[in-house]
Amino acid sequence: MTVAVHVGPEPVPALIDAVRRAGGRVVPLAEAEAIVYYGNDDPDEMRSLIHEGIRWVQLPHAGVERWADAGVITDHPVFTAATGSYGRPVAEHALAMMLAAARGLHRLARARSWGPNTSRELAGSTVAIVGCGGIGRALIALLEPFGCRVVAVSDSGAVAGAAEVLPRARYREALPGADYVVVSAPATPGTRGMFGAHEFGLMRDDAWLVNVARGGLVVTGDLVEALRAGRIGGAALDVTDPEPLPDGHPLWELDNVLITPHCANPRPAYWRGLAERVTSNVRRFAEGAPLEGVVSPKQGF
Repeated sequence: MTVAVHVGPEPVPALIDAVRRAGGRVVPLAEAEAIVYYGNDDPDEMRSLIHEGIRWVQLPHAGVERWADAGVITDHPVFTAATGSYGRPVAEHALAMMLAAARGLHRLARARSWGPNTSRELAGSTVAIVGCGGIGRALIALLEPFGCRVVAVSDSGAVAGAAEVLPRARYREALPGADYVVVSAPATPGTRGMFGAHEFGLMRDDAWLVNVARGGLVVTGDLVEALRAGRIGGAALDVTDPEPLPDGHPLWELDNVLITPHCANPRPAYWRGLAERVTSNVRRFAEGAPLEGVVSPKQGF
């Protein structure tokens, strides 16, 4: 079966090529049975594209909370996300942040005079990965040479390479023993604000929070207070709430914080991962095989 796919509302050449590599036909919206969406991420824009002939919609991001919160995600048509497509590059960024924290690079890079060595090893550390999907599993592989003990928080059963697996409902049990707590869970009503004053109180006073998920999973005011009071060792944040983080925000002033501007997935990796997911899912749709990254309307991811 040849799949009739509309790429839009922005007809991105890389995505058009990805559809054609899978044997799909790129067609006007009125003739389409599937949409590879790329636009302004406005839920109303998405609603305006869907007609009764659309059976499947491919979204361009791993996080789908904007559409889920607006009630756009449904069982019919089926929606798929790019979940898992960007695992390796984001995991690399998380590892870079952990290494920087361990070696004190966040402070040394700002220094203007020679100072004492306060670095430590990443090797042998305990790493709790909260939300151990594609990013978390890629991070486990990257951590293997360092001999880290990994505690994975996941509702998906066994996780290769993890010394211990906890269900998401018990994620707080992973916090007291961790040198690094990596947040890579999806943003849903159940995960928003899952790291606040209580959770920081459970962490070690030298532990680092590493957030490569969504800023809203962390209560920013509570994080600032925990960092100021020395209740945790530091925070490495690729995402923040609010985002972009405004100039003059207290997080910019703290010397135990490392901030990057939501850049864990470099643009070349983003386009490569998304194109690979589109090609794979167009083929699967044509064959009647299960699609990758199907979004659950009930779960919101």
